[in-house]
Amino acid sequence: MAKRPERLHGFDRSHIVRPVVSEKSIAQTAVSQYTFEVAPEATKHHIKDTVEKLFKVTVLRVNTVSVRGKRKHDLRRRTKRPRVMHSDWKKAVVTLREGDKIELGGVNYFES
Repeated sequence: MAKRPERLHGFDRSHIVRPVVSEKSIAQTAVSQYTFEVAPEATKHHIKDTVEKLFKVTVLRVNTVSVRGKRKHDLRRRTKRPRVMHSDWKKAVVTLREGDKIELGGVNYFES
């Protein structure tokens, strides 16, 4: 069974779900660190290969953390217990070589 050449070296576009745009992640772009929501099964090697091939940059370091889902109150639900559990997700902070930048769709969402 032949493997696809993209997955052979850990490159798979589905490893990166979306960029995380928050006040903290935007501040980290000053030191070339970008934050992404990644697939729970993605490893640091997969994330590094995917970022390097998608954005054509050099990745120095990848830090990951599994974020637990929060329990929230949803007052729109007219039930006895209006609680909603958000699902768990995985976050990756990618450090790039000095001078490299990531732009999405021609727009740099990480810089103001």
